Formats: sequence, C-alpha cells, structure tokens
Amino acid sequence: MNVLVTGGAGFIGSHLCERLLRDGHRVRIIDELNDFYPRALKLSNLDSVRARGPVEFHCVDICDIDRVRQVFAAERTDAVIHLAARAGVRPSLSQPLLYQQTNVIGTQVLLEMCREFAVPRFVFASSSSIYGIANQAPFREDDSVNLPVSVYAATKIAGEKLCYTYSHLYGLTVACLRFFTVYGPRQRPDLAIRKFTEMIAHGRPIPVFGDGSSGRDYTYVDDTVDGIVAALGYGRPFEVFNLGNSHPVTLTAMIETIEAALGRKAVIEWLPDQPGDVPITFADISKAEALLAYRPRTPFVTGIERFVSWFRTLSTGQ
Repeated sequence: MNVLVTGGAGFIGSHLCERLLRDGHRVRIIDELNDFYPRALKLSNLDSVRARGPVEFHCVDICDIDRVRQVFAAERTDAVIHLAARAGVRPSLSQPLLYQQTNVIGTQVLLEMCREFAVPRFVFASSSSIYGIANQAPFREDDSVNLPVSVYAATKIAGEKLCYTYSHLYGLTVACLRFFTVYGPRQRPDLAIRKFTEMIAHGRPIPVFGDGSSGRDYTYVDDTVDGIVAALGYGRPFEVFNLGNSHPVTLTAMIETIEAALGRKAVIEWLPDQPGDVPITFADISKAEALLAYRPRTPFVTGIERFVSWFRTLSTGQ
C-alpha cells in the first residue's frame, strides 16, 4: 500500500513510519518541520525512519494547497494517515488562530485532496482532549463532545466533523482515532514525562499544577501505533475509536515512577491549576478491542523504564 503520513517527522509519526516500512508499505511523509520544538529533533527522527527503509520526504505546510496538490499528483496514494497538527492544550490558548489554521484548514486541505485524487482511505489523529470536563469516566466514543475547554480540543472536534462530512458526501473511508497521552522514546520535549525526566535528572525543580491528583491515561507509543495500523485496514465508511491504555495514572504517581526509573528524587514547585486542563482522561477501549483487536500491552512502569533508558542514550550518545 502507498501510504502518505502527515507529521511523519514527529514523535508518533516517526514510530508509525518505521512500522509501516517494516510491514512492507511504501511511505511518503509530509511535514513542515516547524519551530514548535527544535528542528534538529525532527531531523533525527527522520534519520531513524530512513534507517528502516526508503522514504520519500516533502517539507510542506499542509495548509499550502498548491504544494500539497503537487505531492498527491506525483504518485497514487492508497491511504492518508493525518498526524500533522499544532499540538498541545496550553500553547493553543495563546495562539488560537494558528491552531485553527493548521488543525482545521490543514485537515480540510488533505480531505479535499483525497476527494480530488480519489484516495479511498483517511485516518485522522484526534485527541482525548475533546471530551472536556463534562463526561463521566471512562470516556466512550458516543459521549457528548460539545463542551471543549481548550482551543486545541475545539480544533480536533472540527477535524472529526469535517472527516464525517467528507465520508458522507464523497465516500471516503475514515477512521478518527482519539489518542490518550502518548509517551515513549522521542516524545516531544514540551510534554510532561520528557520534561520532568530532564528536570529531575539535572536536579531542577519541576512545575506541578494542581494538587497532583489529576489523572492521565498514558499510552505507550508502540500500543498507539498498533491501533493506527489496525485502523488503516478497517473497512466501514466512518468510525471513531479511543486509543488509550484504560488505566489512568495520577500526576503524583507519574512523578514517583520517573523518580524510581531515574534513581533520583524530584524537587517539586507546586502551582495553581492551569486553564484548559482537565482533571482526568480515561479511555473506554472496548470498541477498539472489539473492532480493531486493539490490545495495549505496555504497563506504565515498563513504558517509563523504556523511556528513561532511551533518555539516557541522549546524554551518552550511544
């Protein structure tokens, strides 16, 4: 299968591209290599992908319809896996228009190219953030998502609605995947696990917002990639799936697990709750289990140990 992956130089995207190559797919990547975090990290991710096999890379902004059209026109595409986005709840509060442009307009550009070039399959990376604070835990795919508490969440809801519309009107087969706090090697430096690991390792205080009781359904990247690959072969016209671990971990427990893996205690700077944060994310994954045979296999302690092992290679260069 010829698969076009947007955001393939990123954290999840690079792991996904390696898996697709290993499974025998032909992979093309669109990624603008923006400055949300250092470009050098994304180039390193690309090097890791290329070590797995040949990949065609296009440094293109997904909002640039003319350049995106050129990519689609150059070669037949059997499926698009759309991971590219402006990510993160807190940055979206200060740059709402940028998030709307990339996450909504960019998504529609890709859907429109699928329509124009008769691409049959589209997989969209959504987010657990869309559940907001109005739902009972665990979160189910049929819960209301009409009360987002961040701009980022609102843009992901908009993306899902566009996906449904294009599926309904133009016959595109679409799977929307709601990711739950993915972590593992190559995790973005702005995310809590990587940020806290670096700060604890260097003896710097870590900022903890709230009282430490908030919970996140941390999902190891390999498990998320398993779900994406399964969704790539799913045949119904439109479906939404939670891809989580279904075992929320409190902020306090997350810090303690990192401390144990590093063998160092954290110095904590307690701060008030942040706007846009939700008290818990907790995936009901029964639908993905039944329809995608999705089975997350990585316990949190194991995943953190693997992450810390990778993190140590950054300083040793091995």
